[in-house]
Amino acid sequence: MNIILFDDPTLRANLLPLTFTRPVADIRIGILTIAEKWLMVSNEVVSYLTEGYLQGKFPQNLDGGQNLYINGAVCPTPELWEQIQQLPMGGTLFQEDLLVALNADTLELRSVEEVYQHKAANRSQTQLPAHAVITQLWEIFRFNGPQIREDFKLVTKGRVSQPISDPHTVAYNLENIFIEEGADFKAAILNAENGPIYIGKNAHVQEGTVIRGPFAICEESVINMGGKMRGDVTVGPFCKVGGEISNCVFFGYSNKGHDGFLGNSVVGEWCNFGADTNTSNLKNNYSNVRLYSHAQEKFVDTGLQFCGLIMADHAKCGINTMFNTGTVVGVGANVFGAGYPPNFIPSFTWGGGAEPQTFRLPKFYEVAEAVLSRRGLSVTDEDRKIYSHLFDLTQASRTWETEPVEKTA
Repeated sequence: MNIILFDDPTLRANLLPLTFTRPVADIRIGILTIAEKWLMVSNEVVSYLTEGYLQGKFPQNLDGGQNLYINGAVCPTPELWEQIQQLPMGGTLFQEDLLVALNADTLELRSVEEVYQHKAANRSQTQLPAHAVITQLWEIFRFNGPQIREDFKLVTKGRVSQPISDPHTVAYNLENIFIEEGADFKAAILNAENGPIYIGKNAHVQEGTVIRGPFAICEESVINMGGKMRGDVTVGPFCKVGGEISNCVFFGYSNKGHDGFLGNSVVGEWCNFGADTNTSNLKNNYSNVRLYSHAQEKFVDTGLQFCGLIMADHAKCGINTMFNTGTVVGVGANVFGAGYPPNFIPSFTWGGGAEPQTFRLPKFYEVAEAVLSRRGLSVTDEDRKIYSHLFDLTQASRTWETEPVEKTA
């Protein structure tokens, strides 16, 4: 059986700029990505049906078996998986008007449009928890706590945690803490009274760190000395974080290693925060935060009092950067300069202040190669195709460009 996680066009657009570089199901929320959740719940082959320019990096698996097409913005529950397995051939499952799943049997669908051509057949309805469907950027951090709780049950079921061997680490509600092999602690405080704490394989929690659950740190990641993790926080794999972090999701391979506050935010992959960077997550007048929507090409009301930063892949910021409440930073942006940067910083921006410039692709690749090489990786030809496509796709948002930019300049 093949589970193929497809991108709902409306939801994918709502989740830009994070989905410029990944399918919706590759979003991390809780401990796992959405795709990893489906793999664990179903124990079946999981792949993607996404935008054409991403399909080479995130291929669809079609091996001649039964094909179940499932909305990539939907996080699984055991009840939902059971309902999907009971769909007849050609049957579709909806939550109100949202297509959740299609049993295509052996039919091989090559585009999202083809999936939606079958959505009227044999309709049945489901009712999912609110935190199980990711429809907007801010729902990634807003629903992160409940998803940590759900994933904690998935990844720890039938398993035994490693013990805490450090005599100077203090744990509260130890039965709600799970530690993978190779994790290392030194004089930390782990408080799981309000939610579970998951410590991934070979993760390092350095001296003086204070953690409140729900919290997850994934494989090989590090919390620097004195880190304050205030709950509803996920640190994806191969990250380094420090300072004060509250209700945030790091997808992976990103660094916020220094002091400074980050709250109610989402950080993609390969991002870096300069020392003493701070993010506002609450307006001075306590009004709702507005956030830039790529889908609507304007700022929209989140309905939230607390909303900080959305930072897409390969974005960076200089030391002492002050991000205003509700800021969106695009792919490959390099933000620096005096004062507050704008609340919307387009992809491939260099600077971000009063006179931004364009971060041209040759320089972008030069930096990306340097960053990935630190992890023993390199920018692949498939990556270059994606970023070249995105550079052209996002040019209109870089309003300072008065004529087409030569990508090789």
